Amino acid sequence: MNVERPGRMRGLIWLTALTARFTRVTPGRWLGLMLLALHAAVVFDAEVAVTRAFLLVHYGLFLLWQPLVRSEARIEPRLALPVFAMAALLVLVDSAWVMALWLAILTGLVGAAAAGQSERGPRLGYLLALTYLLALLLAWILPQSLGGMELPDGLHAGVRYGLPLLPLAIVFLPASRQRGASSTLDFVYGLMLSLLVIVLALGVFAVVAVSRASYAWALVQTLLGMAALLLALSLLWNPRAGFAGLGQVTSRYLLSVGLPFEAWARRLATLAERERDPESFVRDALADLRELPWIRGGRWQAARGEGAFGEPAAHEVTHQFHGLALTWQSARPLTPALALHVRLLSQLLGYFYAAKVREQTLREQAYSQAIHDTGARLTHDVKNILQSMKTLLAAADTSTPEDSERLLALMRRQLPQLANRLSQTVDKLKQPAEMDVAHVPAQMWWAALQTRYEHDDVQFFAETPDDTPLPQDLFDSVADNLLTNALRKRQSQPGVAVEVRLTLHPLVNLTVTDSGAAAPEHVARNLFQSPVASDFGLGVGLYQAARQAARSGYRLELQDNHAGSVCFALLATAMAHMQSH
Repeated sequence: MNVERPGRMRGLIWLTALTARFTRVTPGRWLGLMLLALHAAVVFDAEVAVTRAFLLVHYGLFLLWQPLVRSEARIEPRLALPVFAMAALLVLVDSAWVMALWLAILTGLVGAAAAGQSERGPRLGYLLALTYLLALLLAWILPQSLGGMELPDGLHAGVRYGLPLLPLAIVFLPASRQRGASSTLDFVYGLMLSLLVIVLALGVFAVVAVSRASYAWALVQTLLGMAALLLALSLLWNPRAGFAGLGQVTSRYLLSVGLPFEAWARRLATLAERERDPESFVRDALADLRELPWIRGGRWQAARGEGAFGEPAAHEVTHQFHGLALTWQSARPLTPALALHVRLLSQLLGYFYAAKVREQTLREQAYSQAIHDTGARLTHDVKNILQSMKTLLAAADTSTPEDSERLLALMRRQLPQLANRLSQTVDKLKQPAEMDVAHVPAQMWWAALQTRYEHDDVQFFAETPDDTPLPQDLFDSVADNLLTNALRKRQSQPGVAVEVRLTLHPLVNLTVTDSGAAAPEHVARNLFQSPVASDFGLGVGLYQAARQAARSGYRLELQDNHAGSVCFALLATAMAHMQSH
């Protein structure tokens, strides 16, 4: 065993080195060697066993070169069966027509690989290979398939000894220029090239069989006929006379598969404008697929619903886009063009479904935001009413029997106003929009404001108020918020003076000024843009007041922010002034 082990190791090392050397061989050299083996098997007159051996070598080299399957991929049995069947047909059947068919297939593969090359070196190798295959087919295989026509001695010698120079040139092309061969194939180009070669061979056979012409003349006639046909097709494909050609007609058919798809897409857009619920939209859209004959039925499933449409069928395709899973069923397998349309249809329906889901989410968020805004506004209104009630209770606690008449008069003035404001606050829950647009004369509103804060040492300044209409809810909310904040500042900073000033002309302007400390810079910067931190509430009072002012055509701003002079102003815009008049 000790003697055998070094031998096994040397064998493994040799096999590994051989495998590495094979992997470094460029595809162009495999192609050249494959064509040389084919030339030896087809052109040189040898015994049958030798010819079959060269054909096997040729087919093995073809498997090493072929661009269809990657060399490191594992071949499945269902793919290996056609490979062995083609090898058996090529080796065992001694027929010129089988060889012509094989050359047509090789021509298509080489042409497809050449179309995917971007470098000059590999493209040159493939062009040489195409030249060799076409020359071998036209100068050797086709004459033999037409009854063994005798070739001129010069042509016979040129094919036998001159034609192998092309594969040899491919083999000896610089390796650095042959690397980077693309594994992608232009299958349409390769298929068209193979079909043209087959049509050429059959055309030559038909001309010889019908007219009994010579091979050379039959080949010339067939080439001229194919050139005329290709010229006519090119003109019809892209005409210059101003009308659509075969190219546009074919593209339109492949993209629409008839008008039913376009009509369904238009109905889908119309349905999207009419239906708001996402699941109902999908259900109605799929129920309207009767005009697509290639779809029998299917199923759909979303986050909040599922269903079926049409009739069950044997074949189905499933797609999922944007949370919508669609299973399409058809009576027979879908062609590639129809499969593409089913995918586009699924994607289009998925986009519409996602848009409907986003629209519903935005509606729910808007509804929640409206509830939040209303709740925040009402919370501050209730807090202001409670503050006024606390002021009355404090006046009652500190009063003496001699102040009973004055306290009673105060209660008679304040309690009806508090009850009225509380009633308005409750009514906002029922009809917030109507409460926002209610107006009150400036003279009446100014008197009510002075009455509410007559015991809070607040100074009021205004020109003679007239009947200018003011949005009552907005002015009550802003004035109460600003005065409550100023009076709360007085609790921590004794001696703070608070004044309110109302100007009606030329534009309405309500200012509340206190002599306390200035607001911090970060608070002043975000005061009307977002909620701010507050030790006495939610910190959204002025933020909600600013939003309410903007909806009513007013602007709430901090005009002055210095120690000893902090001034807030509610200003009317030109639009609000025009609406009030």
